[in-house]
Amino acid sequence: MFAFWPTHRRVAFQAWPQSLARRRAPPGEESTSRQLAPALGYLGSRQKHSLPDLPYDYGALEPHINAQIMQLHHSKHHAAYVNNLNVTEEKYQEALAKGDVTAQIALQPALKFNGGGHINHSIFWTNLSPNGGGEPKGELLEAIKRDFGSFDKFKEKLTAASVGVQGSGWGWLGFNKERGHLQIAACPNQDPLQGTTGLIPLLGIDVWEHAYYLQYKNVRPDYLKAIWNVINWENVTERYMACKK
Repeated sequence: MFAFWPTHRRVAFQAWPQSLARRRAPPGEESTSRQLAPALGYLGSRQKHSLPDLPYDYGALEPHINAQIMQLHHSKHHAAYVNNLNVTEEKYQEALAKGDVTAQIALQPALKFNGGGHINHSIFWTNLSPNGGGEPKGELLEAIKRDFGSFDKFKEKLTAASVGVQGSGWGWLGFNKERGHLQIAACPNQDPLQGTTGLIPLLGIDVWEHAYYLQYKNVRPDYLKAIWNVINWENVTERYMACKK
């Protein structure tokens, strides 16, 4: 379930990797919430969600993702999900206090959308790095070869899944804990990967137009070709290794 941290740089779940210690959740806490709404029933008083800082400057990912996109994406779009999530949770708490089940049900879509937006973007920022690109190493690379045949085939499959998202959504590399294998999935809108599929998120690619339109217009494949140059494989590897524990 959700845990709420009192400091500005901590989010409502462990979206930041261990290498960014100043932004990670305390050790031993659960990772991304599997269910958004039921967890709220346990809340008495809580700290509000806050927009996490980026671990790099807005212009650090250029020329692959320009500063204007990053600033708007982080400070406007992600901030809106955080603000709307806080408002929705307050309304949900009021509905719980009143025993208003109808209102609780009516709030579910907003909770899923804004909670998912906060979860997804908090992972996305750490999946990117100005020192990224290339290929992963070690156990993650071996797992990719085992489950997809080769790194190039994996890139092709994740790119195809991301290109193929109708409208807005995300392409994901996730970990199937039950099978012990990596798996590619696509989610519509802001549906969180783990909360809707059970897969643990390792790498997410945002294919909402606000993630690329100002630079790549409507040519999503060009954006997807470019983003591989800034993928933070150290972060993805940390997430993978944490899943195996």
